[in-house]
Amino acid sequence: MKKFFKVLAYVIGAFVLLIVCGVVYISFTFPKVSPAPELTIDTSSDRVARGAYLANHVTVCVDCHSVRDFSQFSGPITPGTLGSGGDRFDQSMGLPGVFYARNITPVGISDYTDGELFRLITTGVTNENRPMFPLMPYSYYGKMDPEDIYDIISYIRTLEPIDNDVPDSKADFPVSFILKTIPKDASPEKKPAKTDQIAYGKYLINAAACMECHTPVDAQGGLLPGKEFEGGRRFLFPDGSVVRTANITQDNDTGIGSWTEDMFVGKFKQYLDSGYHLPKVLPGEFNSVMPWVMYAGMEESDLKAIYSYLKTLAPVSNQVVKFSPAGSSE
Repeated sequence: MKKFFKVLAYVIGAFVLLIVCGVVYISFTFPKVSPAPELTIDTSSDRVARGAYLANHVTVCVDCHSVRDFSQFSGPITPGTLGSGGDRFDQSMGLPGVFYARNITPVGISDYTDGELFRLITTGVTNENRPMFPLMPYSYYGKMDPEDIYDIISYIRTLEPIDNDVPDSKADFPVSFILKTIPKDASPEKKPAKTDQIAYGKYLINAAACMECHTPVDAQGGLLPGKEFEGGRRFLFPDGSVVRTANITQDNDTGIGSWTEDMFVGKFKQYLDSGYHLPKVLPGEFNSVMPWVMYAGMEESDLKAIYSYLKTLAPVSNQVVKFSPAGSSE
């Protein structure tokens, strides 16, 4: 019997040693991405203008990195907060930790070189070699044409500086440990010609990370394979109500298969109509996390390209309950 316990102790000791070695190895070798490139990005008017268009209407960086006013439909940006960060995303939203959107005005990114910003946006690794939680969809940005990322960096360098000290994000264990293994080197793609409408639409769909919101997730926040674009991802509001994303596959009954191009474009552009005013929304009433006003500024040709790509998606029948008030069993 003593021999048995002695052997058991050795086995347990070896197992613990193996775990410790694994922890030490990952801690010192991850995140495993290439060093930040040496970059000096110009702030020409054309580059800044393109970056402003992308950051405000396609990638909508300013969606998370500003304060949104959810007392109005779709949470437009609160004036005076553009790029200031500070929005909190935590366990009440089903996330494994407490995460804050960073200040991306010149005050918040003053210690970043252009190359470090490029690496951060495309791999999720900070200039201190810390991994970011992929709440910012950097894996999508890592597939974009580097020129578009350069444009975004050029633009945010010109934002009005706002002094807003944002707390550090903190992931819960074991995600805090697993997080180190997630970042990887970017795999950039050259932006397709606008004349190749489907390919260009696919590029824009990736840049806008549409799949990230319009796909249901598992308990760890990972996208469920085979359910891309079928909608149903839950977003919890502070009052306990839940809004879910729409099915944007080509299913006629539960998706957007019956939508014409004009209907699709019009759905976005209605928010730019001079006669339209965002309605006030009281706590507990239906609201949307989709930043409609920001996407409404997308060029009509770009919206048409997105529509063309979406038409290539296979139809998936998934009836989404868009909104559930607090306390609902749905």
